[in-house]
Amino acid sequence: MKLSDIIVEEAIVADLKATTRDEAIDELVAAMAESGAIAKSKVKTVTEAIRAREAQATTGIGKGVSLPHAKLPGIKKPIGTIGRSSEGIDFSSLDGQPVYSVILLLSSPDCPDEHLQAMEAIFKHIQRDIFRKFLRQSETKAAIIDLIHEADELG
Repeated sequence: MKLSDIIVEEAIVADLKATTRDEAIDELVAAMAESGAIAKSKVKTVTEAIRAREAQATTGIGKGVSLPHAKLPGIKKPIGTIGRSSEGIDFSSLDGQPVYSVILLLSSPDCPDEHLQAMEAIFKHIQRDIFRKFLRQSETKAAIIDLIHEADELG
């Protein structure tokens, strides 16, 4: 599974306005709805599911990255988006540092293997210092999209 198979390009937010974890989640879920990736009527349900998952344990995995996610009925295949914060957001990250790149993932509870494949595809890239650096420096949606496609080509 490639990153470009998961990320809904129209929902990428290159300059998050959010200053808190919940605002970032709200902003990215709204972008998913605006792009048509999820129904606007599902925004509240999706947001609540992601916050409930976040309450179990932080998705701020360190090195400036957070991976909020939820499994929801009605999601046919793993979908996600990326939000970039130039100021940094407190996600209660494991390393105590602010988050600059938020990668939101939604998947079906009926397809745990697909969820794991999507998580692996994301982790493969965010483990690379160069990918995290370029993602943090990408100031436009187009730059983030280019980075995703380049990362997929490199494998």
